[in-house]
Amino acid sequence: MDRRLECWQSVPRTPMSADEHTIRGTENQDQDQIEEHVPVTVVPAKPTQEVPKGNFRFIDVAVNLTDPVFRGYRRAIKAHEDDMDAMLERSRAAGVKSMIITGGSLHESREALELARQLGFYATVGCHPTRSAQFDGFKGGPEAYLAELDKLITANLSGKGRVVAVGECGLGVAYNYDRTHFASEEVQRTHFRSQLALAKKHHLPLFLHSRAAHTDFVKILREEGFGKNGGRDVGAKGGIVHSFTGTAEEVVELMGMGFHIGVNGCSLKTESNLTAAKAIRPEAIMFETDSPWCSFTSNHASKSHLSSLPPSLSQLYFPPSAKTYIPGKAIKGRNEPTTIGGVAWVIHRLNEGIPYERVTERAWKNTIQLFGLNELIEE
Repeated sequence: MDRRLECWQSVPRTPMSADEHTIRGTENQDQDQIEEHVPVTVVPAKPTQEVPKGNFRFIDVAVNLTDPVFRGYRRAIKAHEDDMDAMLERSRAAGVKSMIITGGSLHESREALELARQLGFYATVGCHPTRSAQFDGFKGGPEAYLAELDKLITANLSGKGRVVAVGECGLGVAYNYDRTHFASEEVQRTHFRSQLALAKKHHLPLFLHSRAAHTDFVKILREEGFGKNGGRDVGAKGGIVHSFTGTAEEVVELMGMGFHIGVNGCSLKTESNLTAAKAIRPEAIMFETDSPWCSFTSNHASKSHLSSLPPSLSQLYFPPSAKTYIPGKAIKGRNEPTTIGGVAWVIHRLNEGIPYERVTERAWKNTIQLFGLNELIEE
């Protein structure tokens, strides 16, 4: 058996139903008849669409619920009524049991924690690389900004709406990286390192960003003690490289360092992306949407795999939408946590022979274990 398939086998299968036993037995009888009556012309049956059965549940590990678009704003202008509740209702219907709200700056981290408390979710605390110039512009300087992040983490380490990771931190620019106009390469590297210290101090996982910056990204992680076992030897607790869009070789290196890989619509755009996603081992995979960003589109390589999604699941993961706001409908072009099921489906299709429920359950268990979401075990 393919070693990759063996790894997925480690998650118990759902027991075969009596109907399935009957079908298997009938198939064997048919085969015996074919062998007894040769020659025979076999007309291939029309392919039937896979209809998975099971309990499909998700934790969206990266969702930007602090974004004003979920409150009806577009470019700082009120475009329609607040539809956060309707969006959350659609997400629950799609099997999303919980979410981790991303904190991308000091201000946004405060908002993320407050929203997490209100909704019973979780949050990250940190500063996105493209906003890392805020460290230097903060009253009191970089040390004061870092100290405020530290205080925010310290005050929210337990209970409802708690912080479960340090980040979003990392690198988004260097050499030929994108987005250098937001923060210089040196500024990003400096404040990436300082946030790694918070993960060590508080024994938290990292919520990491790496965009076209792999070489410098892993260099800094290794220099700061995160080169193996996710930095556990220096007090940290691993982490996730979220919204991964790198290569299969980078996947292998990051997993070897003890990190998980987060996959969303942006992670599945090209054939190269699909190759990288297929390289993720079961024990390292997590699912996310990065809503309201990273939507699936018709020109993505993932489209051919999503076309096999059964209608019963498709209507949950990709509910009816409209270009302009219509109460009760999703908004076209605005990603929502419902689509996490589509992400999982593509990974299922890439790993031929592995039941869909086994894929979703592996990601569920990985997420609970890394972030310590023990209260969801009985969910």
